[in-house]
Amino acid sequence: MDAKIVGWGHTKFGRFEGRTFENLVLEAGAAALNHAGIDPAEIDAIWLGHFNSGLVPDGFASSLALGLDDALRFKPATRVENACASGSAAIYAARDAIRSGRVKAALVIGAEKMTAKDTAGVTEALAGASYQAEEAGVSFPQIFARFATAYFQTYGDRSSALARIAAKNHANALANPMAQMRKDVGFEFCNTVSEKNPMIAAPLRMTDCSLISDGAAALIMVADDRAGDFANSIAFRAAEQVNDYLPMSRRDLLAFEGPAEAFRRAYAKAGLEVGDLSFAEVHDCFTIAELLVYEAMGLVPRGAGARAIDEGMVNRDGRLPVNLSGGLKAKGHPVGATGVSMHVLAAMQLTGQAGEMQLPGAELGCVFNMGGSGVANYCSILEAERAA
Repeated sequence: MDAKIVGWGHTKFGRFEGRTFENLVLEAGAAALNHAGIDPAEIDAIWLGHFNSGLVPDGFASSLALGLDDALRFKPATRVENACASGSAAIYAARDAIRSGRVKAALVIGAEKMTAKDTAGVTEALAGASYQAEEAGVSFPQIFARFATAYFQTYGDRSSALARIAAKNHANALANPMAQMRKDVGFEFCNTVSEKNPMIAAPLRMTDCSLISDGAAALIMVADDRAGDFANSIAFRAAEQVNDYLPMSRRDLLAFEGPAEAFRRAYAKAGLEVGDLSFAEVHDCFTIAELLVYEAMGLVPRGAGARAIDEGMVNRDGRLPVNLSGGLKAKGHPVGATGVSMHVLAAMQLTGQAGEMQLPGAELGCVFNMGGSGVANYCSILEAERAA
């Protein structure tokens, strides 16, 4: 037995002063129930992906989803946290429950309200996802600047490649009505340090960093013996989680070993290679992360990540389009929502429901969601069994 994705919902991502965390949870959840066409009474359990770390005072938020419908009262609801991969962690927990036979239908919601804090407050909250014994007081831009510095020292300055990644993702976001920043800022702007594009943590500029966002996304998942009741059905060819050491001091910053192992296991489980994929939604919390993912996923050899963007391999018309949604860079990165959002966007592509984002003939989609600095790594390979 396995789980199938049969419905989904997605709020717009952005900065929403007048909307609460609860508002976002309920909007995404309601959209998913409606899209699947499932009676809330049929939902057996609920999982909520939510990082929080002080971003909002809702430290016990799993039962907020019961506000969707009175039929959900007394259903088990669980909050799941695994840093920026909290959304994927919630999906995998729901899938495990379905595979065990304990649950037949699950509602999974990923949500985050980040803009209630100022930039300093958000920076402090996100820093909770690092190894406090050695990395306390180090911001995530500074953490990924360490990756970029090590990479540049070994392989040469790749600032222009990072700028091309940022420009690509901003251009892709123009086709995504749910994206936070739908503006094609262009390569030259991204590649130039300026008052509007300052250096945040050398060598990373503002355009190398993902956005501070509010938003939510949701999925309905059912056991495969129930999937025939729904118009859409998305199957997991693979769903692999790999955790690496938390301290950066114990890891090779150039190898991205946790992500690489997650891809390796997912390919083995699915019985395919990177060349078989139609598209990928990957975790570009910083542009250097996307560059390293090109290598970790086997698209190019180690040290050759710049080739993937410079030669157009990852563009919409390239060998493997990456982040057609605009990625975290332009779509936005409401931490707990990100993993669920990636799976929703992949499902939309695979069922031909992605609107202007649609890639013709998409058959196999890869989702890579990462928590921390390559610590919690989730790699899913999805395919459509049926589309409305």
